[in-house]
Amino acid sequence: MTNPTSTEARPGDLAGRREWTAFVVLLLPLLLVSMDVSVLFFAIPSIDRDLAPSATQQLWIFDVYAFALAGLLITMGSLGDRIGRRKLLLFGAVAFSTASVGAAYATSPEMLIAARALLGIGGATLMPSTMGLVRNMFRNERQRGRAIGIWSGAMAGGIALGSVLSGVMLEHFWWGSVFLINVPAMVLLLILVPVLVPEFKDPNPGRFDFVSVPLSMGSVLPVVYGVKETAAGGMDLRNGLLIAAGLVVGRFFVRRQRTRTDALISRELFRDRNFAAGIGLNALASFAMMGSSFFTTQYLQSVLGMSTMEAALWSLAPSLAVGAAAPAAAVIAQRTERARVICAGFVIAAAGFGVLALSGTDSLAILLIGSAVMSCGIVTVMALVSDLAMSTSPPEKAGSAASLLETGQEFGGAMGMALLGAVATAVYTADMPDSAPEVARKTLPGALSTGDGSLIAVGRDAFVHSMQYASVAGGLLLLAGAVLAVTHLRQAASQPGVPEASASEPSTV
Repeated sequence: MTNPTSTEARPGDLAGRREWTAFVVLLLPLLLVSMDVSVLFFAIPSIDRDLAPSATQQLWIFDVYAFALAGLLITMGSLGDRIGRRKLLLFGAVAFSTASVGAAYATSPEMLIAARALLGIGGATLMPSTMGLVRNMFRNERQRGRAIGIWSGAMAGGIALGSVLSGVMLEHFWWGSVFLINVPAMVLLLILVPVLVPEFKDPNPGRFDFVSVPLSMGSVLPVVYGVKETAAGGMDLRNGLLIAAGLVVGRFFVRRQRTRTDALISRELFRDRNFAAGIGLNALASFAMMGSSFFTTQYLQSVLGMSTMEAALWSLAPSLAVGAAAPAAAVIAQRTERARVICAGFVIAAAGFGVLALSGTDSLAILLIGSAVMSCGIVTVMALVSDLAMSTSPPEKAGSAASLLETGQEFGGAMGMALLGAVATAVYTADMPDSAPEVARKTLPGALSTGDGSLIAVGRDAFVHSMQYASVAGGLLLLAGAVLAVTHLRQAASQPGVPEASASEPSTV
């Protein structure tokens, strides 16, 4: 066991029962943060009846959690490196619990929005802290790869589980119960973490750069928001200006990080080129996973006519295969070249998109098989490139490294929904007859709302056609990712494990 504030470790040290027990405890906040992304899917009708939010307020109830999470990941990762990752994790657990109670008993839309924002802030402290602690607790490369594989599978499964658990809770309790399920797990976390998890932090962190905090938020939030709004309603002047403003602020943020010794994002992280490659490939994997969800969920409900609960249960089925994919990939990567396994993951995911492209208007089995194959490939990639990026980062900067990985996932997911959604929307609109009402020409739910049987049939055919084109586009992008993995990760692929990064190593970027 390390000294409470130590970041030094021997790469061959093996984690014992205590570390693995602590790891199981650390999966609790990961599951809850990922579940809260989808936990409101079934609760909105009940919230509408009790709180009567406006259309804008309803959107913010949904979105403010993800925006607060994405905007503060970089800040919280750097803060955890400075004050201690365990300490930040405990602060986040308190904030998450408090916000959960506030959301459960909200009496107005404004109160619920504020509670969801606080949940996002708490989530931003929990996610980089958990992965950073995993990086420090598992110093043996094989064990760390296995742990991060399980971590990646749990995160992917949590998103699918959130909507199903929400539906089950609402069958028996009021809508606030979907938030109260967070509290017992967080209380357990507050009790067990001080006992099982050692503290880790940077022994020489330097001053905290407060100016970079608004710059990081000003670069991340407008881009993520603009891209998500584009995915939902198309590109317009406002969304274009938001994205452009975020990129401009991002330029100033990057320039500041390059010139300051106390930057939020340490330049030490990029001494090994595999760290940047890992972030990019991880974002591409998230692009595919979130992009596919844009049309698979609609297919279950609007094409096959399933209820929301039935669709959520069927969408959980592919997650059963995902649970075994990431740990298995970690084991395989320890016996062969890592780049080959990552490349294979991209190819498998592309094959999953290929299966989705074969879907018709009554192809539940094809959809589930394609989604399972794609998800297994994606989680394989995410687990291995996450381990690669964390392994090549200095141990004292593990929180910052984890926050960059997760910020890249947020960007990748938003871009996937926007770009693959745009492809699907363009094909759908082109297939719909000019004589159809405008609402039917925009979306399949719009066609369903007309009640015209022949138009609904045309709309379903058009949607399936659009899904096929989007699947082909997603598959081609993943094949490009396979090529990038082979060409950019050869240095790491030459041996099963990646050596620890050191501040004394020369920069290769």
